[in-house]
Amino acid sequence: MKYYVYVLRSINFERNYIGFTNNLSKRLRQHNAGKTKSTKPYLPWAILFFESFSTKKEALEREKFLKTGKGREYIKKRPRGATE
Repeated sequence: MKYYVYVLRSINFERNYIGFTNNLSKRLRQHNAGKTKSTKPYLPWAILFFESFSTKKEALEREKFLKTGKGREYIKKRPRGATE
């Protein structure tokens, strides 16, 4: 099973959301359907980028890093459209 760490960008607000899932398309639909309390006020969302991992542990570690100051700086400097 693959695990994904993803960064969403609000289309109407200057806001990012960092998350983790094993089903990226389903999770994006949930966000855009308003089923996630923290993202509901900033609809709609688009995937800025995502990274895939073979273990849940690796994915959770990466998500944790991206939520730090250095991780957020990495997100800002990342080329648009780049996916790993």
